Amino acid sequence: MQITLPYGKDGDLQGSLPDERVAGFVEPNTVDIADESVTLRAALDAPINGPTLADFLADARDVLFIVNDATRPTPTSRVLDIIADDLEGVNCRFIVATGVHRAPTEEEYVQIFGDHYARLKDRIHAHDARTDEMVFLGTSRSGTEMHVNKLGARAHKIVIIGSVEPHYFAGYTGGRKSFLPGIASYKTIEMNHKLALSREARALSLEGNPVHEDMIDALSTVDKEIFAIMTVLDKDHRIYAATAGHIHDSFTAAIDRANEVFAAKIADKEDIVVSVVKFPQDIDLYQAQKGIDNGKLALKEGGILILVAKCRHGVGEESFARLLTSADSPADALARIDDGYLLGYHKAAKMAEIGLWAETWGVTDLDPDLLGDLFIRPFDSLQAALDAALEAKGPDAKVLFLMDGGLIVPLVN
Repeated sequence: MQITLPYGKDGDLQGSLPDERVAGFVEPNTVDIADESVTLRAALDAPINGPTLADFLADARDVLFIVNDATRPTPTSRVLDIIADDLEGVNCRFIVATGVHRAPTEEEYVQIFGDHYARLKDRIHAHDARTDEMVFLGTSRSGTEMHVNKLGARAHKIVIIGSVEPHYFAGYTGGRKSFLPGIASYKTIEMNHKLALSREARALSLEGNPVHEDMIDALSTVDKEIFAIMTVLDKDHRIYAATAGHIHDSFTAAIDRANEVFAAKIADKEDIVVSVVKFPQDIDLYQAQKGIDNGKLALKEGGILILVAKCRHGVGEESFARLLTSADSPADALARIDDGYLLGYHKAAKMAEIGLWAETWGVTDLDPDLLGDLFIRPFDSLQAALDAALEAKGPDAKVLFLMDGGLIVPLVN
């Protein structure tokens, strides 16, 4: 069987396997797509526990739009296309909710805002968690001190444009994540993300998830009128569903629709899992790690997980990489985290935990020596990785392909 896997924005990787060694290809579930404009407009006209967008904007002195950065497939430009008439005469500014990610490049600003970028660029600010002026709003019950960007704290009203997908430790993206980590301070994000070390912090889980619950509690300090626009995308990044209105209620209403797309049932776990992280989540290893965390759910103990991700901009946030490269083993890395937490160590912990019971291999554009120091065995081609994995696991081993590993959450029937 000839295998073709997406790699980067427009490329692909080729390989081949005997038919009997292929366990299957797991894609996001196929769903029926209606007219995207109709889907979104219906949500805006029937908001959940709040006014319509037009009524929300009618008396606004100024409005801050919080939008996702280029690591998410959120269709911000398409949403702006559809609400353009609503924004006529409204004093709007935009902030890109980078969390601790870097600011977008010019190409990425166009990716986010599309044809609107040239017109809006003077009104767009990229959040910088390290240097921007922050305003303290209060403290959550878990002790997270809520410091947010002054633009969010001082705006009269706020509109959030987001998307809801599974997230490996927050349960799901969307809603509350636009504030925390979106426009929060580095210290605030670090305090919240330390909770990701908990076993209850995992994909598709909200109840009892300390990261999610802390985000919700921290947002109780935000005394603003907020209108949220949440989208759920299909495997081709088309708008499958949309909700709008109250920040928490619109997020909750989108979860079942997100599960319809991204919770994928599989017959059984396999000895070899190839997890493909697609554009734009393949931006760096910090983001592509989601493919490792989702892929482990389909992997047998002692198995081999092969990450396929271009990692176009290198490693990304480097604290997790520094921890792993300074450790002698995954167990040593976990022990060092116990000595003191820094932001990014939750990422290192998730990677190290897998190293205790399975192997992680990688086909990326990263330096092979660096990848090896991160406890990921590097390969320069998909075929080489497949051949080595089959040889290592024996004649009965099969390969399962997760074709959108950054988003798909495999669930054993």
